[in-house]
Amino acid sequence: MRTVKTLLAGDHFVRNELLAAALSAVDDVSFDFREVTLPWPLTPYGRVAEVDEASDAEGQLIEALSGIEIAVTQMGPFTERVLDAAPDLKLLVVCRGGPVNVNVPAAVKRGVVVASTPGRNAVAAAEHAVALMMGALRNLPRLQRTLEQGEWRSDLYAYDECGLELDGSTVGLVGYGAIGQRVARVLLAFGAHVLVADPFVDKASDGIELVELDDLLRRSDVVSLHARLTDQTRGMIGTDQLALMPRGAVLVNTARGGLLDYDATVDALESGQLGAAAFDVFPSEPLPEGSRLLTAPNVVMTPHLAGATKQTALRAGLLAAEAVAAYLAGRDPVGLVSA
Repeated sequence: MRTVKTLLAGDHFVRNELLAAALSAVDDVSFDFREVTLPWPLTPYGRVAEVDEASDAEGQLIEALSGIEIAVTQMGPFTERVLDAAPDLKLLVVCRGGPVNVNVPAAVKRGVVVASTPGRNAVAAAEHAVALMMGALRNLPRLQRTLEQGEWRSDLYAYDECGLELDGSTVGLVGYGAIGQRVARVLLAFGAHVLVADPFVDKASDGIELVELDDLLRRSDVVSLHARLTDQTRGMIGTDQLALMPRGAVLVNTARGGLLDYDATVDALESGQLGAAAFDVFPSEPLPEGSRLLTAPNVVMTPHLAGATKQTALRAGLLAAEAVAAYLAGRDPVGLVSA
């Protein structure tokens, strides 16, 4: 049986013991594990050298990579400097939807296969998006605050104060990837009419209407963002787009902060153009002191935790193990990024 020297560079969410358990189930191979525990999420990630959304741990990885053939990580900063210290590395699996924390061209130059684990948090992120959507529609944070302040606001039952239902509402999804598709299925079950705008999709499931973005914005009671952040999508929702939405509509962003102009969004909330908004992602994380979002009306916010479920962490390990098994069997991993 072949023995493969493998680095597990997990953290306090995708833990090394989860990765080890998943990999140990791979047939016909024995793993010689070396482990490094990175500080995320107890310490926020950030930009490290030329890569994004990584733990500042180049030194730890450099020390650990000697003789390693396979590395599995979530937040490890695989920069050019780190890759230079890993001449034996053949496969790098990143337990995320994409390898933003990897210098992929540098890896390719060195003959390292890079794979990710797309869809690992799709269930969690979809459920969280719907939860935020419903919280914004029914203004749940405001209602909880009234109770915490010792008030019993039955006047909020008034027609001008109460919220909306998903049943019968038109909900527009900007992006129809793994998360957007799951959100759409949940919304259909609630009785919503679902619109989708995604330039890479030419066919959607039954009951879902594919439209252009401007049409979606004009027709939707709720707009939820699920697009990837690229040069083309950065800032795709700004003042002009918000003005297209029906007055009093709800906006949800659980994708990436860079998709949305947040100053324009706060302006729209303060003017009443937007009735409510819900966010799990922000232009700067953590939120800076004095952010206008902290005092904007009718906002539901969570600190970038949409994917934070135990099942997501377990699924990350299982998908990473599948990628490793495919590679060792001479097949392309499902999440292949480069070869």
